Amino acid sequence: MGKVVLVDKNDRVLGLHDKLRCHSGKGMLHRAFSVFVFNSRGELLLQQRSKRKLLWPLYWSNTCCSHPQAGESYERAGQRRLQTEMGFTCPLKKVGIFQYKAEYKDRGSENELCAVLVGKHDGEVSLNSEEVAIYKWRDFQELKEDIEENPDNYTPWLKLEIEKFFL
Repeated sequence: MGKVVLVDKNDRVLGLHDKLRCHSGKGMLHRAFSVFVFNSRGELLLQQRSKRKLLWPLYWSNTCCSHPQAGESYERAGQRRLQTEMGFTCPLKKVGIFQYKAEYKDRGSENELCAVLVGKHDGEVSLNSEEVAIYKWRDFQELKEDIEENPDNYTPWLKLEIEKFFL
């Protein structure tokens, strides 16, 4: 399943550890990123996570998210995962970083220092069905209203990131 980069709260690298073990129990603090891609109409590209995902399967989330590899910048990691999950890439800008924890049923948890990356794309999307069930472009104001009305349809990090970086 691969390795993730363990860090302290100041994003100092502590080493590498097994990805699955880092998401077990209360989790171990590690690097992550979330990508938000908007089109020229200001709509956000959302994905519904694959039913194969261990944590939050079939929940709606931001464009993509994952973990940087050792020595890889957040921006480069975001571009790599955009290509893998959504079939395109675009320039990304880091708008911030924050720490959060979230538990999913009895399956595991997230304990991440997460960089939020933003990009723009008006081209084609070609999703990877192993990673993503479906996608849609969503008006940002309508998305915020739907999250308020139906919070259980969305991943916890998406809700936190919108509140922290986009309100």
